[in-house]
Amino acid sequence: MKIENIDIEATIEKARRLVSEDKNLSVATQSMFEIMILIITLLANRLNLNSTNSSKPPSSDPNRKKKPKSKTGKKPGGQKGHVGTTLKKIDDPDKIKEIKVDRRKLPAGQYRQVGFESRQVFDIDISRVVTEYRAQILEDANGKQFVASFPEGVKKAVQYGKDLKAHSVYLSQFQLIPYNRIQDYFADQLHIPVSEGSIFNFNMEAFRLLADFEVLVKNKLTASELAHADETGINIGGKLRWLHCVSNDDWTFYHPHEKRGIDAMNDMGILPEFKGILCHDHWKPYYKIDCTHALCNAHHLRELTRAFEQDDQKWAQKLSNLLVTINNKVADTGGALDATTARKYRLKFREIIRTGEIECPEPLRLKEKGKRGRIKKTKSRNLLERLRDYEDDTLRFMENALVPFSNNLGENDIRMTKVQQKISGCFRSTDGARIFCLVRSYLSTCRKQGFKSSQALELLFNGKLPEFAE
Repeated sequence: MKIENIDIEATIEKARRLVSEDKNLSVATQSMFEIMILIITLLANRLNLNSTNSSKPPSSDPNRKKKPKSKTGKKPGGQKGHVGTTLKKIDDPDKIKEIKVDRRKLPAGQYRQVGFESRQVFDIDISRVVTEYRAQILEDANGKQFVASFPEGVKKAVQYGKDLKAHSVYLSQFQLIPYNRIQDYFADQLHIPVSEGSIFNFNMEAFRLLADFEVLVKNKLTASELAHADETGINIGGKLRWLHCVSNDDWTFYHPHEKRGIDAMNDMGILPEFKGILCHDHWKPYYKIDCTHALCNAHHLRELTRAFEQDDQKWAQKLSNLLVTINNKVADTGGALDATTARKYRLKFREIIRTGEIECPEPLRLKEKGKRGRIKKTKSRNLLERLRDYEDDTLRFMENALVPFSNNLGENDIRMTKVQQKISGCFRSTDGARIFCLVRSYLSTCRKQGFKSSQALELLFNGKLPEFAE
């Protein structure tokens, strides 16, 4: 890696050698220099990292410039077959206002009405609706009274309705609006006092109503042929915890846990019995799951870019180009390559790996007294060995039409949880995290199944689930 024509790695290695060869330095001084060299090495490795060669988000790139989109030759605007959202007239308007011609401004003569020209204005009416139930009381000749039964769920003298609860949960769990702003919205727009405690209770009620859905989504994902898995750090009460996600094209399930590894996966209750193909980013605990694995090549491309840009590994650039070429070929063929073509690319993959073995050899262990354990390897060497040892999992997308090139679906499913953390900063409690995860699992699944989030929540608070979940 070079910065302003200075070879950082060569300079650090020279400094390390000088320190080890200087016999006049005390043990304490040598240790201090070794710590300083280690810190400098770690900082230098981070200098040129960005979203193209690491897992850093694009928003963190310095002086980020958006790449211009390549020209497609298509005309601007919606394309043929595109479902538009243009406002159109409806046949049954809520209000009709007739506008009469001012006859005083017309020339003298006889006129008759022959029709009208219509224009429609779409607007909203944000209003409070209070329904009062009056239960009839009858009294017989002996003075005994009989009171009509109130509808199910109407238990208090004054209470919140199902639509209001569904709307509150929609704002909180889907739109990710903080409690105090939801409170302001109800007070300012609807003139309804709602406390933050009530908003939490609405969310908790939704959580309890989703007990059957939780069982269903776990069963569906466990039995699926392909699933995506990912995890991300979350803040619960000021402590680092983990949010795990397992999903596919139709179902999503989130699960919060204090740990990141196999204990969390077992507690989640999906992966231990999963026998399909699991797509992930090579987080080692996933390999404790007894199933077929497929690795995310979007991660590989970023790591290969880093190996080429920072470590000048030519093999890394060649392998990156090969993976992109294979992906394009798979897309052109409609999902999977034939056996002959797949073998040709597999041989090219192995050839590049062999070239990398020469260009980036395994470090030799020097006979040093007291030194034990594994030899420290460079990031490029570790990447090379991982791609070599997990060749089948890396190239599985090439021959199996079910397997995608990357784990983008899993990463996309987990992205909104990061948005929630940016907005709110943390979850106040484990209960809040569990509520969020299950409600978001339901809403994400409903959207994948073609149900709007507001519609799905209205059904939920009426004691029903969408048709796909029945």
